[in-house]
Amino acid sequence: MMDQNQALNGQGAMPEETAPAEGNNSNNMEALLQEEGLTLDFPQAGEIRTGVIASISPSQILVSVGAKSEGVITGRELDQISTSEREAFQLGQQITVYVLAPEDANGNIILSYTRAQEQKGWELVEKMLESDEAHEGFVEGYNKGGLIVPVHNLRGFVPASQVSLTRRAGASGETPDQRWAKMIGEPITVRVIEVDRSRRRLILSERAASSETRQSLKERVIEELKEGEIYTGRVTSLADFGAFVNINGADGLVHLSEISWDRIQHPSEMLEVGQEVTVKVINIDREKKRIGLSLRVLADDPWKKKIEAFKVGQLVEGIITRLTKFGAFARLEGEVEGLIHISEISETRIEHPKERLKEGDAITLRIIRIDPDQRRIGLSLRKVDSGAYKDIDLAALDIGQAPETEA
Repeated sequence: MMDQNQALNGQGAMPEETAPAEGNNSNNMEALLQEEGLTLDFPQAGEIRTGVIASISPSQILVSVGAKSEGVITGRELDQISTSEREAFQLGQQITVYVLAPEDANGNIILSYTRAQEQKGWELVEKMLESDEAHEGFVEGYNKGGLIVPVHNLRGFVPASQVSLTRRAGASGETPDQRWAKMIGEPITVRVIEVDRSRRRLILSERAASSETRQSLKERVIEELKEGEIYTGRVTSLADFGAFVNINGADGLVHLSEISWDRIQHPSEMLEVGQEVTVKVINIDREKKRIGLSLRVLADDPWKKKIEAFKVGQLVEGIITRLTKFGAFARLEGEVEGLIHISEISETRIEHPKERLKEGDAITLRIIRIDPDQRRIGLSLRKVDSGAYKDIDLAALDIGQAPETEA
């Protein structure tokens, strides 16, 4: 692998008598790196870096990324760069690259220009989804289900159901070729309605992209909506952070935490685009024109059902499940978990719960707090034998003995 000086000279190792020239080149590259704000450190796989083009040839592009030797864009990664972009590259130009491998079998740093552009593209379309931003582009291709439109170096898909009525009216024919082929190259304005980076899924809508109509409609709907009211709507798009639901012509966000009482990783576990749902308006930001919705508040919280048998002051059996610096968590009957704060573990001061407890311990605890709104139970080990709870303990004992007395 050539180092920075070799790349700039366009040749291999040089004789000793040419050392001064090599030193000058080294100083020049060092100055260039400093000018671009780069430092010598080790790149990591998956990292996105800004580098400086050090050498361009038909078979590879060398990029200084702040390491001791340049990274290389070659092979398939080089072929993926469009001809126009490659022709526009210049020595000393600053570009963004993605580190595929910090070191291959030959000690080279393997880089990708297109992967870096792609990652930036996903970030941009996620922001477009949040902001309802419209995108003006062109139809690049099609498949049997709809149109392909590039957005920020990504291939977005416009399903046939999301193509405008005007465009669909001209999409006659029984085959995709007959319906869509003549639209390639036509301008189109779309809106992002679904982003799933892990599945490389970008869904667009032409029907939802009429920003003026949508904006005026949303303003009217927001004025009419009331917090606490319940509405029926339809899921229009899914994102990692939640689901958008259209109610009365305006989209509101059901945050991931408001979809279900159970913990889920993605809205697709519970919802799908087009599904009809009942939601409750939990907040309205009229200045930012945002509507907050909830699905879970309309369902019974299973946690509250589980704690009906528990009372403050009650003695319970628990299994220690995990230890933290601030306390220990214990699993009670019914798979309910409570926290023993570190101050409630021992009468004497301890630095960490592991001084008194370990995971798997089965112990008797006292419930000292129940917070239904926060779904939290506070437990105590040191108050198990506390005289302050004598009456509660005696009452529990009497209740426990009652059946025997009657027998």
